Amino acid sequence: MNRFLPGRAALLLVLLSVAACNSKKKDDEAGGPGGKGGKDGGPAPIKDYPVLVVRPDTVTLFQDYPATIQGQQNVEIRPKVDGFVEAIYVDEGASVKKGQKLFHISAPQYEQEVRTARAGIKTAQADVDAARMGVAKVAPLVAKGIISKYQLEGAQYTLESKEAALAQAQATLSNANTNLGYTTITSPVDGVMGTIPNKIGSLVSSTSADPLTTISSTGNVYAYFSLSEKALLDFARRRPGNTLQEKLSNVPDVLLVLADGSVYPYHGRVKTAIGQINTETGASSFRATFPNPQGLLRSGSSGSVRTQHPIDDALIIPQSATYELQGKRFAYVVGRDTAAHAAAITVVPTPDGASFVVQKGLKAGQQVVLEGISGLKEGSKIRPKVVKAVPKEDVAGG
Repeated sequence: MNRFLPGRAALLLVLLSVAACNSKKKDDEAGGPGGKGGKDGGPAPIKDYPVLVVRPDTVTLFQDYPATIQGQQNVEIRPKVDGFVEAIYVDEGASVKKGQKLFHISAPQYEQEVRTARAGIKTAQADVDAARMGVAKVAPLVAKGIISKYQLEGAQYTLESKEAALAQAQATLSNANTNLGYTTITSPVDGVMGTIPNKIGSLVSSTSADPLTTISSTGNVYAYFSLSEKALLDFARRRPGNTLQEKLSNVPDVLLVLADGSVYPYHGRVKTAIGQINTETGASSFRATFPNPQGLLRSGSSGSVRTQHPIDDALIIPQSATYELQGKRFAYVVGRDTAAHAAAITVVPTPDGASFVVQKGLKAGQQVVLEGISGLKEGSKIRPKVVKAVPKEDVAGG
């Protein structure tokens, strides 16, 4: 027998004892099977987590749609007579009133026509006076039986003919004055002057391709915007009414967001919709009308029409209190056992991008974990600390 065998056996027993002690120590520190939990030998600590008690509230969501602004009337100003532009009374971009002079066209032929018509009236008036004298001369002779009554009738017919000629001469003068009036062009509406392609001295006519200018009536303006086919279907389902026009009458006032991001102070109404879907864009066009008493909005401007959708009894939670997994949205809800349980929810984002309106998956009065959800697991014990609700103005997007 080897005399070193008992010593080796004793060394092996010592090594096994040390390994067992180290394993037990690790189990104790990790709180594993057979362990006693924390460093102090007690159970693992339960952490504090801020929670929000979900309560119903009334909020207003909105959606912005790019829009093009047009004047209620875009009137092309064209000459009705041929001639040269003699005077331009208003500059481009100026505000004008109905009846205000814009252009004067030099057309001497119309002035000559007026003079000729006036001379024709004088001649016709003289013929009428002479015919009346003839009737007055014949009438007494007929009454005395000196001449035949047929001569009186002939004199009367001559008077009627001369009176008709006078009326025709007066009509000729009226037409000549009308044509002469066309040489001075006035504004048919209140609005804003457009560009003026023809300058002083330019030859213009009623058949010219370009108008003298275009006046945009801006007392009211139209904002044209489009809804996608999906948005149009959603609109048709949500709004009461049997026809599209009835549904439009139930749409709340809309806002106009200007190009600089500011909100136009006057509200508008959506009054017109084109029910057909444009096959090229896949969208349907709508038109909102806005008052423009100060003339701030100009034809051709751009902006966004903001539609508002009030929601009663809405449940609001911050987006940071949720997470997404396999295409679904979840939030941790505190159960009666003070453990965090994952709940699948259906949400709609608020315009501020910070919160969700929960449509399904939560009930009023439930507690939702707000922070630290990345470190939670299903069934994790927590110590909930209720915090203040999310401010309503933040949810509504201002």
